[in-house]
Amino acid sequence: MTEVSRDWTIFSERCPSRASLARIANKWTAMIVILLTEEPLRFGELHRRVEGITKKVLVDTLRALERDGMVERVQTDADHPHYQLTALGRTLREPLQALRIWAESYVDDVQEAQDRYDAAADARVLGG
Repeated sequence: MTEVSRDWTIFSERCPSRASLARIANKWTAMIVILLTEEPLRFGELHRRVEGITKKVLVDTLRALERDGMVERVQTDADHPHYQLTALGRTLREPLQALRIWAESYVDDVQEAQDRYDAAADARVLGG
């Protein structure tokens, strides 16, 4: 594991790690990386499995992940190109799986909290 440089912190405005954090925290990136931890996938399969993503956003996200060294596009003679995680990309498996598990486990709690908040906000607007 690479040691964290004391000179870099996401809280510093000029720190380049902010760009990495923004990329990783993007919902589409997280979903794509989680799927690619399971197996390499072709573009069409990624597009089908990540419901709601447009082809343009998928292309842009894959290109950004390639640029950042997390995904590679592999072309074999007998197959259409597919995307797979690089060694660097595979380091995201554990943290993103943890976020996935948390999101899926607590979705009901989050929705209940949102309902309570919205009801209270509506009551304040209506003067109640």
